[in-house]
Amino acid sequence: MKRTSALLAAPALALGALALAAGPAQAQGTSSDTGSWTYQTQLKQLNNSTASGSVWITVNGNQATVTENVTGLPASFNGQAYPHVQHIHIGAMGMCPDASADKNGDGVVSVTEGAPHYGKIAQTLTTSGDFSPASATDLKLAPSGGTINYKRTITLSDETLAALKANTASIVVHGLDPATLSPAAQKAKSDIVPSLPLAATSPALCGELRASQMGAMPNGAPETGVKSAAQTTSTDATPGVLAAAGGVLVAGAAAFGLNRRRTARKAQD
Repeated sequence: MKRTSALLAAPALALGALALAAGPAQAQGTSSDTGSWTYQTQLKQLNNSTASGSVWITVNGNQATVTENVTGLPASFNGQAYPHVQHIHIGAMGMCPDASADKNGDGVVSVTEGAPHYGKIAQTLTTSGDFSPASATDLKLAPSGGTINYKRTITLSDETLAALKANTASIVVHGLDPATLSPAAQKAKSDIVPSLPLAATSPALCGELRASQMGAMPNGAPETGVKSAAQTTSTDATPGVLAAAGGVLVAGAAAFGLNRRRTARKAQD
């Protein structure tokens, strides 16, 4: 049996990229903006993901503290946690797609089909290090596991600040359990990288960020850092950056591969 760390290696599982055209130009914010705002969203299930959660973003100037609580995502396989890359998206309608965005009728809103609604990547929600679009698919930095309690302060770009103020920013979490898809969709190939399954690159959760009527995150939010259920760190697992570019929109296919292997084993037992 191959080591799970090998399945996470970047050379074997590069997902490729999808360049997304930005939507109508928004009024640009500046890094010298002052004041404090709070934005929030209840994350909506996409593609029968069975997941749920909420995100709060408190902005002071160009510094944003992002707090996220998510449950119900595909968790861990063979001792490795499923990495769920996730981003703040801007440059389109600032909306989450619904089932009507499924243009080919396969029961899944793919990356390509959802992009006109939520737009391109502006910031990557990583656990440490870089939080720009360049880390969009770095599995090593992605929050992982079936339950994610995330809190991190990042620096927002002027473009992201403008989108938040214009109510055209969204959060998207990627990575599906193929068992939640129809038989046809389970067999389908990714719309971005045909060598990968459709579930590997499709969004699981989406939320539209809007100005909050409350001044602070409710009690019960994580105090610091990132805690992911069923997360295991392997010293020789080096996912690395699978693809990097502004406007990249992909998901963690490495863990998807682990899911398929484990599901197959259970079926044989």
